[in-house]
Amino acid sequence: MKYKGEVALITGSSKGIGAQIARQIAEKGIKVIINYSSSEENAIKLSQEIKRNGGECEIKQFDVSNFKETKEAVDSIIEKYKRIDYLINNAGITKDNLILKMSEEEFDKVISVNLKGAFNCTKHISRWMIKNKFGVIINISSVIGLMGNAGQSNYSASKSGLLGFTKSLAKELGSRNIRVNAIAPGFIETDMTNVLNIIQKKSLISSLAIKRLGKPEDIANLVDFLISEEASYITGETINISGGLYI
Repeated sequence: MKYKGEVALITGSSKGIGAQIARQIAEKGIKVIINYSSSEENAIKLSQEIKRNGGECEIKQFDVSNFKETKEAVDSIIEKYKRIDYLINNAGITKDNLILKMSEEEFDKVISVNLKGAFNCTKHISRWMIKNKFGVIINISSVIGLMGNAGQSNYSASKSGLLGFTKSLAKELGSRNIRVNAIAPGFIETDMTNVLNIIQKKSLISSLAIKRLGKPEDIANLVDFLISEEASYITGETINISGGLYI
């Protein structure tokens, strides 16, 4: 595949899906900015791994939910590289609870990181994409944003919000040669699913058309394609990659 861009920022990329996206994008010869909020040790290990394998990367710590902090981080990246070509809005958290028990803080925090974080990054980066007349933005949503899930009204709302955000941005930015798409992963083998016991995992897998949990590579492979020139006519789409959980 062919890649036009030179620099990629992947938020929440110190581990899990974000880390695998960073690995694979770096393999394409693209400079990768690894963002983290609190997992410094994981970010350092990932950076060392990418560099050992011949890739270029650097670590950038900032809280995507903080508007000013995000702007300062973006400005520092632009000062050094003069561009950010690919933005992968991957940072996300969960604070699950039934609505009768969910606190205001649990709701606000999830919306702030998962949805406002994508706004903050896109707001500060899109102006540079417009200036450079090129950019690709990928919002990592969730199948839960499509189908909902009991005990996850905050998470579902944040991930569903990303889908409308994606469509609106695609219409706003398409004429500036900037594409915007969303990916809706299902249950992927990460820290979020590692907490499930064997019985819970078996029950979950039985609900899937493809009888296994997804791997971070499954999502990263799709990101590889969507940022490539082979996907240059795709924008405003939400791609469900859940092993048949949501059909």
